[in-house]
Amino acid sequence: MPLPDQPAPESEVAAATIGTTDRTRRPGVVAWALWDWGSAAFNAVVTTFVFSTFLASSLFVDPDVVSAAGENDKDPELVAALATNAAVVGWALMIAGILIALLAPVLGQRSDGSGRRKLWLGVNTGVVVLAMAAMFFVEGTPSYLVLGATLLAVGNIFFEFAGVNYNAMLVQVSTRENMGRVSGFGWGMGYVGGIVLLLLLLVLFIQGFGVEGQAGLLGISTDRGLHIRFAILASALWFAIFAIPVLLRVPEIPPRERAVRVGFFRSYAVLWATLTKLWHGNRQVLMFLLASAVFRDGLAGVFTFGAIIAAQVFGFSSAEVLYFAVAANVVAGASTIIAGRLDDRFGPKRVILVSLLGLIVAGSSVLFIGSEQLGFWIAGLILCAFVGPVQSASRSFLARITPAGREGEIFGLYATTGRAVSFLAPGLFALFVALSGDTRLGILGIVLVLLAGFLLMLPVKEKQAVID
Repeated sequence: MPLPDQPAPESEVAAATIGTTDRTRRPGVVAWALWDWGSAAFNAVVTTFVFSTFLASSLFVDPDVVSAAGENDKDPELVAALATNAAVVGWALMIAGILIALLAPVLGQRSDGSGRRKLWLGVNTGVVVLAMAAMFFVEGTPSYLVLGATLLAVGNIFFEFAGVNYNAMLVQVSTRENMGRVSGFGWGMGYVGGIVLLLLLLVLFIQGFGVEGQAGLLGISTDRGLHIRFAILASALWFAIFAIPVLLRVPEIPPRERAVRVGFFRSYAVLWATLTKLWHGNRQVLMFLLASAVFRDGLAGVFTFGAIIAAQVFGFSSAEVLYFAVAANVVAGASTIIAGRLDDRFGPKRVILVSLLGLIVAGSSVLFIGSEQLGFWIAGLILCAFVGPVQSASRSFLARITPAGREGEIFGLYATTGRAVSFLAPGLFALFVALSGDTRLGILGIVLVLLAGFLLMLPVKEKQAVID
C-alpha cells in the first residue's frame, strides 16, 4: 500500500488528523478505502452502466410501440418513447440534485460539530443500500418506470450525503504529507472494486451464454429484466459488506467543544457566516469550489455520455460497453494510484491541471478518429487515465486548504457546488448534437466545460484557509 513509513511532524498531524494514532492510521486507510471499493456498486452499476441503462431500455416502452417498430430501432415513435423515458429519469435526478445542493453543506456542518461523522456515514450508506435492494422490485414494464427513477434519485441523494462524510474522513486517516497518496489509493480502490464487481455481474447475471431467455452462469430468466434486478440486489449486498470496515476501524471525531448546537434552519445562518468568512479571509476555497464545480461537471459528462457515443457512433453492443467499462476501470485505477504519489510530490494543483489538459486533448481527438471501435478504445482509455487523477487530487486539494474540524462543512459545500452547474455538460452536449444532428459532436460540449474548468483553476492558490 502506498503509504510512507515516517509520520508527519506532530504539528501537521494535529492539524490534519483527528482521533488517530500512527499505529492505527495504516489499517485505518485500508478500512476507509474499502468504502470506495464497495461504492462501485452504486457508481458503476446503478448510476452508469447497468440500472440507468435498464431504465432507458425498450422494456419500459409501451409493448405495442415496440412491436410496431420491430427490428427498426430508428422508428420515430420508438425513439420518441425512449426519449420520454430518459426525460423522466432526468427530471428525477434534477430534483435529487436540487435537494443535495440545499442540504449537503448543512448536514456536513452538523456532523462536524456533533462528532457523529462516522454515524451519519453509516446511516446514509444504509439508505443507499436499501434503495438499491428495493430496485429488485422494479420490473421491466412501463408502469414501474417512475418507481425506478425515484429509487435512482433517492440513491443519488443519500450517496452524495454519505460522500460528504466519507471525504471529510480523509483527514482522519492521513497526514498532510501523505494525503495525496491516501486519496489516490481510495479512488484507485474504487476503480478496482468496479472491475471486480462488473466482471462478477457479467459472468453470473448479465452475459448471455446461448440459452434463450436466460443470462449468466446462474441461468436467471431475462423476463422483465429479472437478471438485471438480481445483479442490482447482489450489488447492494456488495456495498453493505465493504462499508462495514470504515465504521469499525476508523475512530470517530470528538465533538467540538466550541460548536454551538443550533436548529436545522438556523444551520443555514451558520453556513452563510462561513461563506462570508471564506470570502473575506480566504477566497481560495471559494475559487476552488467554483473551478471544481465546472470541471467535475465535465467529468460527469465523460461518464454519462461516453457510453452513448460508444453505442451510437462506434456501434458498441451492450456487452461491449461493459467490457470497455472494465478496461476503463483498470486504466483509471492504476493511473489514480500513481497520480497520488505525484500529488504528494508536486502538489494536487499540478496534477489537476495536467490531467485536465490530457482530458481536453483526448476528448477532442474523438472528432478525428473515424468510426472504428479501435479508435474509441484508444481515445477512451486515454480519457480514463486522466479522470481518476482529477477526482483524487481535487479531494486532496480541498482537504489541504480546509481548516481542521470543518471538513464536513466544506465537503458539504463541495457536494453542493458540484451540483450547482450540473446542467452545463448535458446542456452543451445536447445543444451540439441538436445543431449538428451528429452525436459525435456532442463531445465538443464536454470539452468546452473541461476547458472552462481548467481556466478557472489556473489562478487558484494552494493556501491553507483560516476560519475562526
